[in-house]
Amino acid sequence: MLSAKEQFDIIKRGTVEIIVEDDLRRRLEKSVAKGIPLRVKAGFDPTAPDIHLGHAVLLNKMRQFQELGHEIYFLIGDFTGMIGDPRASPRQGSI
Repeated sequence: MLSAKEQFDIIKRGTVEIIVEDDLRRRLEKSVAKGIPLRVKAGFDPTAPDIHLGHAVLLNKMRQFQELGHEIYFLIGDFTGMIGDPRASPRQGSI
């Protein structure tokens, strides 16, 4: 496994900004020290009409995490996707 600094450098490559960089560094250091991979999650809206270039950026970054040995989870909403969906009846969309 690469060091936390090496992993951070790979993840940072090609990015404009990492929000709360110190938090990511700390999590990577903890992951390396304990030998436990990070769990990286990305959620997608099932009601979106299409996939655009912005999704490719996220997918490529997720692949980097995966190649570094971390666990990747893709979440696709099901019931939450019906909330606000005009095709869903009011009863289905209410909690």
